[in-house]
Amino acid sequence: MRTDTAPSPIRLRDYTPPAYLVDAVHLTFRLNQTATRVVARLSMRPNPAAEPGQDLRFDGEKLGLIRATIDGQPVQVNPDDTGLTVPAALVPDAPFTWEAEVEIDPTGNTALEGLYMSKGMYCTQCEAEGFRKITYFPDRPDVMATYTVRIEGDAPVMLSNGNPTARGDGWAEWHDPWPKPSYLFALVAGNLVSHDDSFTTRSGRKVDLKIYVRPGDEGKCAYAMDALKRSMRWDEEAYGREYDLDLFMIVAVDDFNMGAMENKGLNIFNAKYVLASPDTATDQDYERIESIIAHEYFHNWTGNRITCRDWFQLCLKEGLTVYRDQQFSGDQRSHAVKRIDDVLMLRARQFREDAGPLAHPVRPVEYVEINNFYTATVYEKGAEVIGMLRRLVGPEAYRRALDLYFERHDGQACTIEDWIAVFEDATGRNLSQFSLWYAQSGTPRVRVQETWKDGVFTLTFSQTLPPTPGQPDKEPMVIPLATALLSPEGAEVVAEQVLELTQARQSFRFEGLSARPVPSINRGFSAPVILEQDMDDARRGFLLAHDTDPFNRWEAGREFARAVLVRMLKDPAHAPEETLLEGLHAVLADETLDPEFRALALRLPTAEEVFDAARRDGQTPDPAMIRQALLRLETALARRIPDLRARLDALAVPGPYSPDAASAGKRALRGRLLALLTRLEPDAATARELFASADNMTETMQALSLLVATGQGAQALARFHERWASEGLVLDKWYAVQASLTPPENAPELVAELAGRADFEWKNPNRFRSLIGAFAANMAGFHRADGAGYRLFADWLIRLDPVNPQTTARVAGAFETWRQFDAGRQALILTQLQRISDTKGLSKDTTEIVGRILEARA
Repeated sequence: MRTDTAPSPIRLRDYTPPAYLVDAVHLTFRLNQTATRVVARLSMRPNPAAEPGQDLRFDGEKLGLIRATIDGQPVQVNPDDTGLTVPAALVPDAPFTWEAEVEIDPTGNTALEGLYMSKGMYCTQCEAEGFRKITYFPDRPDVMATYTVRIEGDAPVMLSNGNPTARGDGWAEWHDPWPKPSYLFALVAGNLVSHDDSFTTRSGRKVDLKIYVRPGDEGKCAYAMDALKRSMRWDEEAYGREYDLDLFMIVAVDDFNMGAMENKGLNIFNAKYVLASPDTATDQDYERIESIIAHEYFHNWTGNRITCRDWFQLCLKEGLTVYRDQQFSGDQRSHAVKRIDDVLMLRARQFREDAGPLAHPVRPVEYVEINNFYTATVYEKGAEVIGMLRRLVGPEAYRRALDLYFERHDGQACTIEDWIAVFEDATGRNLSQFSLWYAQSGTPRVRVQETWKDGVFTLTFSQTLPPTPGQPDKEPMVIPLATALLSPEGAEVVAEQVLELTQARQSFRFEGLSARPVPSINRGFSAPVILEQDMDDARRGFLLAHDTDPFNRWEAGREFARAVLVRMLKDPAHAPEETLLEGLHAVLADETLDPEFRALALRLPTAEEVFDAARRDGQTPDPAMIRQALLRLETALARRIPDLRARLDALAVPGPYSPDAASAGKRALRGRLLALLTRLEPDAATARELFASADNMTETMQALSLLVATGQGAQALARFHERWASEGLVLDKWYAVQASLTPPENAPELVAELAGRADFEWKNPNRFRSLIGAFAANMAGFHRADGAGYRLFADWLIRLDPVNPQTTARVAGAFETWRQFDAGRQALILTQLQRISDTKGLSKDTTEIVGRILEARA
């Protein structure tokens, strides 16, 4: 908890090897909801790589120590708030056995770290530092051991990592033969039922697969199981990785801070990323389940078999595994659509992070609370770095390097230097400059200039990396820009090639051209940069119509729309350009294009994107005006497209609901056309019809969202709540749609009213994020000029912090953009930030985030 002095940061440069290693862990749990006893017996030895004669230090928090022994002899220790120390004089200079018995309170553990209760079920979450809330242990990822676990209690199902070895009345035993760090330990016990299947590996081994859920939910597991089996096969084919235990289990948990956790052999999931049926889950839910199931399974090799030496190397497992799940999803669906979705998320979350007070490198160099570095920079930008590396060395060399990585480092806790060395050894390339992507924070800006003379076309690039907290000066990066040149008719006259930027200013010549080409740069978003080029409407319209790269075709339309919206903000009388409307209509009419791609092309920029574009134009826009400009442009586009109703009807998907990519794509385009048609219907008649007739949650939510956004959702919301009040995950949607889409005039007041409802279970992270977190994404409502949104948001952060600091700190990041607003809003936000900071007993998690945001006042 907060004290008079700021918490001391932990720094990468201070890393030292553990003084003692743990070879084997034997745990016995005697479960009790308020007084669980944990007996830990550790086979330990001095680390030959460490300085000899050091004290034996164990991490431990909120543990009631009953006894402690070394080689069976009692040891007198005095625990402190963060652990306990055994003086070196009492520790053998040879292998020894440490044993400790502690008592913990799962019910009182509302932070959901360590062992806690979720609606009567025992559950654990140990990443990053939760294991120290279970027993005393050197709780760091470079201490790896095998685990044997005995669970005693009255729960019908008792699970842990690895393979089951024995069970009886009121007890079960498990053994995991693969050494792992403590953050991968897991235990689940409760009244559960399993959805069972099996998978045969490429070497012929049978693996039993089980998804455990609460009784009544077993009918919502089929898609998750199918995604798991596809993930296992894909990892064998794409990376040569075979599963290594006899059993793989997933458990769906109601109360969970994260999306899911890759504990060895026993993945624990937030229930929203497992449970799905056509009635309760949207197409987006199905896609997310597929992606997260794959992500956690892929961690078995990139995270579990090879883990991180320390938490500064978090991107080593997370960036690589995100990239792997992106590849998988692209193979399962559409690579073009997947790439656009990933970039939209990157720009919305990570670019914002890079541009504000919470900016940090992909590999941070210091932290106060490690939970605060599970960020878009570590995950999404970390994945972009992997993608750039693959593009630079090529797919075949990438596969050779990964094979070498698994061969060289299996069973080890590694660093980014180990990762880079593998690629250098496998390819012969010097990647020292490329490694700056891990060390330098911020989003590079690349300025492009064109010259055309005597059949020679020259592209000159200038790269800059703006100052970020703690990094005022930056070095040039290696930036791979996939580039092609198009003829005036739209054909490729120079096929795609990767231009490698390594200097602050660099030129590339293309000779022998008969006419001035149009460049298509950063195709597929080959590098996570902000590309700055002089481009008029004619050029944007040309690329929207003709670019042979689907990402850049989409990008041209997006950039065109942003430019038009910026003009509309500057001049409220400005009419949307016909060239843009015609270009978007042409994309819609092109039946050769994926329906989901067309849906993405017709989706207008977000309010946040328009806000950023207007700021680059020198404006300080009002969020309410941005909302009005977006409505005007959407209405103009709707009027430009003939026969909207007929087009919408033609996209109806016949037969029973299926979450397959083709059907989901049609529903996505149909939903987009419905949104446009609603702009032309004052009574939103078609949306009302769809809400009444929809037989799946995707179309139900499409209709409900439009009714809420147009202020006509009262009746539909009442019917929805009546139908789904007992389904927690569906009820989260009911809260979120109102918080995020209600017009700003009464958004804070409505959110306050919803927060007072009996079914607003605010201690549940999903429910809290569905209302308070979603409200922060309602740009016009959250940033209403009177500051009501800020006050409400701060009130709830202060209330949640002593209960769940991790969720509080993550949601608090919504304030990181405060400097981008007008002076009045800045003052209002700072007042609330200071109020949060001054709160007595504020957690370390929230103190760090709020403190870093407030530092931007200087």
